[in-house]
Amino acid sequence: MRVKTLAADRPVIEPATTEDLDQILCIEQRSFSEPWTRKMFEAEFTGNPFAHFAVARSTAAGEARGIMAYIVFWLVFEELRLMNLAVEPTMRRRGLATALVRHALVVGRERGARRAVLEVRASNEAARCLYERMGFAQVALRAKYYTNPIEDALLMESALLEP
Repeated sequence: MRVKTLAADRPVIEPATTEDLDQILCIEQRSFSEPWTRKMFEAEFTGNPFAHFAVARSTAAGEARGIMAYIVFWLVFEELRLMNLAVEPTMRRRGLATALVRHALVVGRERGARRAVLEVRASNEAARCLYERMGFAQVALRAKYYTNPIEDALLMESALLEP
């Protein structure tokens, strides 16, 4: 999978660290009406043995290695659960989210996951289309799952077949 970027940007996907938290929080706050808090991210980093973080980091020459997007996913036995995914608003529509989801799916397969699941706001058409293109299908609806605004969640699932 090739990530579409500007010529100056050649992102690399790598594990996130707690030192990345400030940049992750900025993207989180710019992306969601009810963003995760610093405390929530810290709990995932330090207290959740199932949690995995990855970032798409800029490698543009002469620039800081800024984070353009991130993903948080859990690996719990045979299930990969996509928990949080966001792309810096100015960097959207360049394939970063696709690359991060693919990364999570590969890690899941390598560690024995047999299926992947996620929840997405019913109104988030861009995310729904991304997940559908990647083989996810709606399997349930969770009424009034989200707040701010109150909205249904679509539960989506995909079998993790060999690539």
